[in-house]
Amino acid sequence: MPEPTVTPMMAQYLQIREANPGALLFYRMGDFYEMFFDDAVAASAALDIALTKRGLHLGQDIPMCGVPVHAAEGYLLTLIRKGFRVAIAEQMEDPAEAKKRGSKSVVARDVVRLVTPGTLTEESLLEARRHNYLAAWAELRGEAALAWADISTGEFRVMNCPLVRLAPELARLAPREVLISETREADCAGIVSDLRAALTPMARGSFDSLGAEKRLCALYGVGSLQAFGTFGRAELSAMGALVDYLELTQRGKLPLLRAPVQESAGSAMQIDAATRRNLELTQALSGGREGSLLAAIDRTVTAGGARLLERRISAPSRELGQIRARLASVRFLLEQSRLREDLREDLRRCPDIDRALSRLALDRGGPRDLVAIRTGLEQAARIAARLPADAPELLAQAVAALGGQEPLVELLGAALVAEPPLLVRDGGFIAPGHDAELDETRALRDEGRGVIARMQAEYIEQTGIAALKIKHNNVLGYFIETTATHAERMLAPPLNETFIHRQTTANQVRFTTLPLNEMETRILNSANHALEIEKRLYDSLKRAVMDQAAAIGEAARALAGIDLAAGFADLAAGGDWCEPLVDDSRAFVVEAGRHPVVERALKRSGAPFVANDCALTEGGTPAIWLLTGPNMAGKSTFLRQNALIALLAQAGAFVPARRAHVGLVSQLFSRVGAADDLARGRSTFMVEMVETAAILNQADDRALVILDEIGRGTATYDGLSIAWAVLEHLHGANRCRALFATHYHEMTALAAKLEGVENATVRVKEWEGEVIFLHEVLRGAADRSYGVQVARLAGLPAAVIERAKVVLEALEKGEREGGARRQAVVDDLPLFSMVRAAPPAPAPSPKAGVLEERLAALHPDEMTPREALAALYALKAALAEGE
Repeated sequence: MPEPTVTPMMAQYLQIREANPGALLFYRMGDFYEMFFDDAVAASAALDIALTKRGLHLGQDIPMCGVPVHAAEGYLLTLIRKGFRVAIAEQMEDPAEAKKRGSKSVVARDVVRLVTPGTLTEESLLEARRHNYLAAWAELRGEAALAWADISTGEFRVMNCPLVRLAPELARLAPREVLISETREADCAGIVSDLRAALTPMARGSFDSLGAEKRLCALYGVGSLQAFGTFGRAELSAMGALVDYLELTQRGKLPLLRAPVQESAGSAMQIDAATRRNLELTQALSGGREGSLLAAIDRTVTAGGARLLERRISAPSRELGQIRARLASVRFLLEQSRLREDLREDLRRCPDIDRALSRLALDRGGPRDLVAIRTGLEQAARIAARLPADAPELLAQAVAALGGQEPLVELLGAALVAEPPLLVRDGGFIAPGHDAELDETRALRDEGRGVIARMQAEYIEQTGIAALKIKHNNVLGYFIETTATHAERMLAPPLNETFIHRQTTANQVRFTTLPLNEMETRILNSANHALEIEKRLYDSLKRAVMDQAAAIGEAARALAGIDLAAGFADLAAGGDWCEPLVDDSRAFVVEAGRHPVVERALKRSGAPFVANDCALTEGGTPAIWLLTGPNMAGKSTFLRQNALIALLAQAGAFVPARRAHVGLVSQLFSRVGAADDLARGRSTFMVEMVETAAILNQADDRALVILDEIGRGTATYDGLSIAWAVLEHLHGANRCRALFATHYHEMTALAAKLEGVENATVRVKEWEGEVIFLHEVLRGAADRSYGVQVARLAGLPAAVIERAKVVLEALEKGEREGGARRQAVVDDLPLFSMVRAAPPAPAPSPKAGVLEERLAALHPDEMTPREALAALYALKAALAEGE
């Protein structure tokens, strides 16, 4: 039997599929996106949907699966999160037009968009309070640059970025997708995979700097980029590759990208990936947002404000004037509590203007996006009117950006209904009275509906069938429907001369009449005409919005800035936070500092947080504190809270302390906590050493470093020697400010040898063999580590604890006596001496047995509160008699 030829539709599918390698193909067929062959197999498994088959190809069944068009966004989100890319092929013509070419003609289809992790714009696919960055890194003749954009908001930035800085910068941005030249894929694959971002290699031609400059000029409609700044060849290459990728994925509908902004590496505090992870800045170690610094301090009420907060926390400023201006805005709104609450109430009503504007620019928006623009601009005008003329500089600049859109607000207000549908094709979003032609057409359409109701009443009277209904669907149009029992009457004379049979279903029979067909034509024409008018008006309103896109974007950024300042002020008011003094010195002094995340967690349980002081390089005090004390005493919390206070101060926020003086911190380094990296074959100790090496090789004299338990992953003397040498290097070579926590008490001797080192310890109290953590940090050295006591708290068996005490006492005695005596002590320790019978329990007193009997006789569930209290007093009296 000859092999069946490939159908025209399947030939079209294969052609489109071949033109879009590396992506699943969503092939539009009516109300569904269908997938075939390997795409269907992969998609059905990823989406947990049924895998069916359709026809044959090369003698084999063609696998097929599909998803409804109206629910496609949810399926797209699942596929993107699982690492897929999706090419969306839409029907480019009405099927009726294809039929005019012949009964076997295929509807024209083409890919209108390539959906990738870094190019999402749909509200349902994005996290409202986080950016969705697409980044591109390029290297040309010894220069390298990183460009990044969020096409859902229009942000577009670029900076010089050598390969050694790529990992920290990508950790700061947390992009969803990174573009790399195919020639550098091997160099960057590990860096990108560590961030769990998608790596997209591109052809070398996409990174050509000359072609990039032309693409950028075409994007902004300018003859030269000089108006935006002076860009190096590597910067142009990175930006051009990013724009080239957007042209590829958006199929010519470029997003609304704002003018590119050049960033300087020296303008922000440098924080590497390990430090971000250790300090849990935007994500907790568990992987979620809860438990992070961002979650603890987020008081913003708008999506734009939340995204700005994450940017500030990820990249605290090093520009003193900018920091002080931000603090002044927070101070002003902290003092003006009534104004702050009014502003926050207005801000709560502000939609996400940036993302609505981006969707409109990409033709993925709808009436609700126009309403979002209208509502946002209305709230912006209200907020501008609230802020007084004497507001600080940044707030005054925001006020200037919020006004000037009254004509557009008036137009949108008159044109749109309060609650429009999601899609343009649904119609009904233009307000009555805005367009005379539309009102007339709607009247005709609505009158037709009344006529249909009257016709139904007439047919019921004519036939005597009360259950007769006139209905409508997309296949038959308007039709008369009745039950099969009643249909017999309509199929018989004389009614069969009026009612024309159209369709019989399982329980119903459908008819039509000539007058009904004529009315259907009138109604459909008016309904379609009304929708066409609304589409035309929508396009007109969208153009009016896009003409003001730059000003609307400025207003959106101003609203985000006000929201963040008000959020910081609200945080300070509710948490008793202070305004930090930030200057150009090397001081770092904190009085009664607290950890914002830990304090928040303790408040939920009703427990207080013990505040502590920290003083580095002020009035001749040392630049390094060597912190000793037992585990569980709070050393790591103390280290982290001071690092976070420095970060918050330079982010422009008040800080959790009674007083804080922070000299500008250029770099923040943290080596706290232990974790292995099995994927790369690194032990916990190896990871610790790699992170420590990065600190020692990079930290300058304006850095702030926190180190915890350096050297603990190896033998005691190896670890002690490494920790000792690291501290000496920080003091003598890096000359930075540092907090260094250790269990090696031998290191406390360094305080007497190195002029910039002072001992500090976490205070504990021992009572009846138990250790009580007071969480107070004091100057001085700990007398011992209390490791055995902490082990007891952890629940180690009593026999193990007792054996540990014996061994510890013997080892300490040998250490004091030194040399050969130390080895002799170790040799004298008997093996397995811990396996001893537990000491006999003390014999119970006779009185205890009597009390136990009386207690067992009580039944609390059957007693009244008064009876229970009386029984308790009786037991207490009996116990007193036995003493």
